[in-house]
Amino acid sequence: MRIRHYVLIYGMIVFLVFVPIRSGASAQVPSMKMHFINVGQGDSIFIQTPRKKNILIDGGPPDAGNKVVSYLKKHHVREIDLLISTHPDIDHIGGLPYVLKKIKTKQILDSGKLYNTKTYLKYMEEISQQSIPIRVAKENEKLDIDPSLQIQVLNTYKKPKTNNQSSIALKVSYERMDFLLMSDVDRKQEKRIVKKYNVRSEVLKVPHHGSNTSSSMSFLQAVNPQVAIITYSKTNDYGHPVNRVISNLNRLQTEIYSTAVFGDIVVQATGSDYYILPQRTPEDGMTEKIS
Repeated sequence: MRIRHYVLIYGMIVFLVFVPIRSGASAQVPSMKMHFINVGQGDSIFIQTPRKKNILIDGGPPDAGNKVVSYLKKHHVREIDLLISTHPDIDHIGGLPYVLKKIKTKQILDSGKLYNTKTYLKYMEEISQQSIPIRVAKENEKLDIDPSLQIQVLNTYKKPKTNNQSSIALKVSYERMDFLLMSDVDRKQEKRIVKKYNVRSEVLKVPHHGSNTSSSMSFLQAVNPQVAIITYSKTNDYGHPVNRVISNLNRLQTEIYSTAVFGDIVVQATGSDYYILPQRTPEDGMTEKIS
């Protein structure tokens, strides 16, 4: 039996979807917040861990760098404890040079996939200039950043993978809550990950912005997400998200949230409950003027 959703309206701009996983959760339990920042056509995810560590995953395209920095500062981030660069495409690392200039970063986890572009060179030059420790992710490693979280690497670069196939995919677990962050992996990686790992998760960051290259039905069935987050721009030239992906999610009765419609999306988890806090209502998002 599916979990019921309760919607409360606060003013005219923000609404809250409360999804109870079990009753009787203690108000004393610290929460984890996962922010899906609206960077247009690209990815940037900010995690505030229960023990107040700051993790940034990607920085969106180049023109999103200022937005990411402003968003982090708004949430009182003075330093990034771990920056994860999932792969070297411009819509994921483009904003990172600006972020690195403006906010102290303690360490970087990279896919290890090299790329011969000006954007990638700027990213690597900024890391070198600041002497920021950087290392390459290893599949199946556990990231030691907050003992209250389990963060497992499910995919990273191996020859001869493409940029998207090299994407760092992560499963983030906080007590009974699981988040699957698939970056831009292809169906081939989905199939391998499903065979090798337990991917069942309450929240799924849909692979590759809802592209036709990913989100096979067998993969989505294995994850069986209650909530799917899709990151894309209304004006993208790629047709994201494709109808097949939306149809498959609807068949699974998954609640769909997109940054294009809802703006910045925050998932707040206590370990037993979670809340979806979008920046805009669906009506706001659908009627917003496209510049």
